[in-house]
Amino acid sequence: MAEPNWQLAYKQETLKKRARFIQQIRAFFIEEDFLEIETPYRIPANAPELHIDAIPSTDWFLQTSPELCMKRLLAAGYDKLFQVCHCWRAGERGTTHLPEYSMLEWYRSDCDYHQLMLDCEAMLLHLNSGQQLNKQGQSIDLSPPWPRMTITEAFSQFSSIPLEIALATDKFDPIIALEIEPNLPTDRPIFLTEYPVEHASLARKKTSDHKVAERFELYIGGLELANGFSELTDPVEQRQRFTREESQRRKQGKPPYPSPEPFLKELTSLSPAAGIALGVDRLIMLLCDKTRIDEVVAFTPEQL
Repeated sequence: MAEPNWQLAYKQETLKKRARFIQQIRAFFIEEDFLEIETPYRIPANAPELHIDAIPSTDWFLQTSPELCMKRLLAAGYDKLFQVCHCWRAGERGTTHLPEYSMLEWYRSDCDYHQLMLDCEAMLLHLNSGQQLNKQGQSIDLSPPWPRMTITEAFSQFSSIPLEIALATDKFDPIIALEIEPNLPTDRPIFLTEYPVEHASLARKKTSDHKVAERFELYIGGLELANGFSELTDPVEQRQRFTREESQRRKQGKPPYPSPEPFLKELTSLSPAAGIALGVDRLIMLLCDKTRIDEVVAFTPEQL
């Protein structure tokens, strides 16, 4: 009798925990009166973003996020939605990255990004018994409210150059990755908030300060976990942002992407709303105290 595949066998207890956590995630949102939705994985167009490359599927693409379809449902009158699904991004592989990965996204109408931060706090407390999470021997205090730090504050404290220079010299992302993220506190979750409008993505500008967007990213134990924002509902401004991103993509020699026209057309019907994307595999890494994403999925690409 041949021996079992020990690479797969040793994951069994972790995968049992993963299954229970995903069941608890669903239970949390159902108790909050969210509708679980399924949208197509294969779509004609993703939102064009400079640093995200989609994987072609014949003449369409595998989704990099379900956000466009989910926001079309919001615009059609749905109130609160969530989805646990697979997403694909080309060229992403590392200790915390996979080209195919699991994403949790949820959307609320008639609210802004502050409510999403409260959702994150409540969900983590729902998933983790008690208010302490252990990560490689370090205790992380999950008791709310979690600290908030603006991007301006983060650059002031941790960056070697001012924010304005980082934006002007296209060094914003490297500074975030190499100087700010490594210096964020790890004994508490933290929200980085109010991203400069140049990095607003699909987020709306802050009413009181049009230089920043109502966007945040969540870090727990030094791990980037989620990206959330108040939704931009202006189709003209959104089209301008998409055009700018697509132009930058083409300047870098990347393949052209079609414009998501149905989304842009229906954006006019979207009332104030907020949405967030959270990496499920990374969340399971935290909850199971694992250091590599390989340990919390059944198969990695190299095992297929």
